[in-house]
Amino acid sequence: MAATNTSGRRKTSVARIYMQAGQGNITINNRDMKSYFANELLENIVNQPLAILEQVGQYDITVNVSGGGIAGQAEAIRLAISKALVSDNAEIKSALRKEGFMTRDPRMVERKKFGKRKARRSFQFSKR
Repeated sequence: MAATNTSGRRKTSVARIYMQAGQGNITINNRDMKSYFANELLENIVNQPLAILEQVGQYDITVNVSGGGIAGQAEAIRLAISKALVSDNAEIKSALRKEGFMTRDPRMVERKKFGKRKARRSFQFSKR
């Protein structure tokens, strides 16, 4: 497999990945994945596309991720890895789509409106 560059997004997080065949090293913002994601659940989210295809440890992945929180960043990385795997082998797209890894989650924070305390919440009403 030649090196593949793709990106993934979730909320305000943007992940750019560079994937190539290797020993399974995942580096996120020049740090090892285990030190970047202290929570094991987030590591599992990143590895889900590789685990479903039983390809864990076959690719070296370098990730640049910015914006949002760590959960949104993990899901952005998951989408980018899924897109990179599909660009290498189009036959696996249906398996990843069935698990929901090929769909960009469009939910974003609604903007605050003027005259309101938050996006929809009004100021407390005082009758007198």
